[in-house]
Amino acid sequence: MAFTRSGANASLDDIAKEARVGPGTLYRHFPTREELLQAVYRSEIEKLAAAGRKFTQSMSPMEALRAWLLLFVDAIETKQIIAPALNTLIGDHKKVFASSYAKIQEAIDALVKRAIKSGDIRNDLIPMDLLRALVGVANVSTSPDWRQSARRLVDILITGSQVIK
Repeated sequence: MAFTRSGANASLDDIAKEARVGPGTLYRHFPTREELLQAVYRSEIEKLAAAGRKFTQSMSPMEALRAWLLLFVDAIETKQIIAPALNTLIGDHKKVFASSYAKIQEAIDALVKRAIKSGDIRNDLIPMDLLRALVGVANVSTSPDWRQSARRLVDILITGSQVIK
């Protein structure tokens, strides 16, 4: 993805080439960089929400929660790349982030609720605490190994959340 390689200021012509469309097609669908960045951000959040539903159908509760949290780490990375541009380009960026927050909240709530119901994790776990911990690690993103640290933290959070049997 061009934004991942080059940041939010990636060349729109390069993005069109990568998408195998002409620049006119790109500009017709996304007349401004702002609209393209919003679409990318919303798409990433949609994929994250859909993954939660998919994992629930195909994995055990703990496997699904762990896999989704690892995807959340990847989503943090994407957000860090495009959020600064969204914040400066969009007049009211809170609307974009608010709808995304609701989808993320819904996904993590369902995954944690399922793991609590199965008896795998503590019933006093607050789903957003898991995400806050991961976002906290991401806030030290100046460190070159923040992503690896966040991925390790997923396992620490999962282990610490489990019911001791």
